[in-house]
Amino acid sequence: MNRIKVGCETYTWQMPGESYKGKLGHIMNIAQQAGFKGIEPETSFFGDLSDPMKMKDTLAAHDMELVALCHVEDWRHTKETDEERRNADQWIEYLEHFPDCIYLLVQMPGSDRSDLVERQQNLLSCVNDAAHRANDKGITCSYHPNSPGGSVYRSEEDYKILLEGLNNEHIGYTPDVGHIAKGGMDPLSIVKQYRDLVNLVHYKDMYEDGRWAQTGEGSINFESITQYLVDTDYDGWIIMEDECDEAIVDPDGVTLKDGVYINDTIAPLL
Repeated sequence: MNRIKVGCETYTWQMPGESYKGKLGHIMNIAQQAGFKGIEPETSFFGDLSDPMKMKDTLAAHDMELVALCHVEDWRHTKETDEERRNADQWIEYLEHFPDCIYLLVQMPGSDRSDLVERQQNLLSCVNDAAHRANDKGITCSYHPNSPGGSVYRSEEDYKILLEGLNNEHIGYTPDVGHIAKGGMDPLSIVKQYRDLVNLVHYKDMYEDGRWAQTGEGSINFESITQYLVDTDYDGWIIMEDECDEAIVDPDGVTLKDGVYINDTIAPLL
């Protein structure tokens, strides 16, 4: 029996600016209404839920699982800065209260791709070190590449360097099908190529011209990707991370629409 479950990320509520920071309870309420079973919050949303006991109570109140904790840093140096290491160790300690939660590492894109080789290797050094420490505490880790112009891992050539450079004893790979498409690649092909490393999956949609689309309205074939995950016995989470323009003014409405799409199109495949 396949055990794929579907949750949502908080980036949709980051798009309006700061208005939803610290309102993770509200976000869980909308996610629950949309039919999602789990949440992947970026750390800036935690607010008073940075107390793990309060987080557990809030999750239980919404019948929600903490799927992943998304931690974003620059990681521009050969080793983590003192602040980056403190931040990582704080969240690693937090996740000891949530043994099934994935520690998801994401690099903040730069303004450009200058010094690319150096920046790529520095990212690998920092992320591998943080993941090693987390693994020593029994925490599962994953890395999520992105696609803005200043991302150091955004093309097929970049992905080869990244996914051969991550220490897969300590950290897996989160393919974001939207970012893969934005980088000029075919999402299903990349998921197939690196399937053995995949321990979390992000869905977002994109129009052919590169603009983000409401999920189900763009060019990405979610049905074929989902069917492949089912056929290869993927046993994990799919996380919705909608970045369409409508989210800037109505992230709640966008998420509720995503829930309808998941229920009508994706859930029957699971």
